[in-house]
Amino acid sequence: MGLNTKFLGFSAAIFAAALWGVSGAFAQFLFIEKNFNAEWLVTVRLLISGSIMLGLGILKKDKDIWLIWKNKKYAIQLVVFSFLGMLMVQYSYFITIFHSNAATATVLQYIGPVFIAIYLAIRLKKWPKPIEIAAIALAMLGTFLLVTHGDINNLAISPTAFIWGIISAVALASYTILPVHLLKTYSPIVIIGWSMLIAGVGMSILNPPTSLVGIWDMETFWAVAFIILFGTLISFYIFLNAINTIGPQRASLLACAEPLAATLIAVLYFGVKFELLDWLGSSCIIVTILLLTKIKKKEIPEN
Repeated sequence: MGLNTKFLGFSAAIFAAALWGVSGAFAQFLFIEKNFNAEWLVTVRLLISGSIMLGLGILKKDKDIWLIWKNKKYAIQLVVFSFLGMLMVQYSYFITIFHSNAATATVLQYIGPVFIAIYLAIRLKKWPKPIEIAAIALAMLGTFLLVTHGDINNLAISPTAFIWGIISAVALASYTILPVHLLKTYSPIVIIGWSMLIAGVGMSILNPPTSLVGIWDMETFWAVAFIILFGTLISFYIFLNAINTIGPQRASLLACAEPLAATLIAVLYFGVKFELLDWLGSSCIIVTILLLTKIKKKEIPEN
């Protein structure tokens, strides 16, 4: 891999993560100020983004758009990724924001790289290295401080927010690992477009997008537009490109820009109070990510 290619892959992962962080803050704004719910927002962003992505693929005359459905193995993998990867990583993240705030939800989600490290250790049948064990311990400490503020008898966030936060971390790991083999065969436009559309259609069964929610004005319009275009369509596309370029573990670890972006915006613009122990807990999780970047890249097994 050339230096320029690696740099572009690193930059893409960081930029995508920053967009996610900003979109998370906008989602918090919609939940608090405009009375939106997570289900409607996730359904609409998936349907619109997926449709646009596939439309771009058709305009580019990407034959893989229809070809993927002729291979039963890959078609099944795509459907699994759509629900266990694409849908879960978005819904669990937004529902955690709904029950807490963008900063807390994003930091909890970024325990995900720890789950990736554990998965790879089990899958490759290799005991975690000392640095991996240290990183896992640090992530647990960071989560403990963030959730309890050091008092095990008192939760600083609701149990619902904590549970969904951990689910979102597992979902991030799934989103990073599941499409690896698909991306070796098909273009990111195909994978991201179909997975978003499939997940959106699935959500529509329970949450019809025609049932408008919340307060609609120009602020609402721009916030929803940013979440759909920049926080979903562009960010997920370039992140999958980053996975394809530098690998799933490196891509997810470099995405530590997201909790930083979400935290800063939540504190500076939305008045979220982050106390000393919140900053310490968040720092532990971010240091965990940085520690794991020192580990030599591991490949996802083919079977």
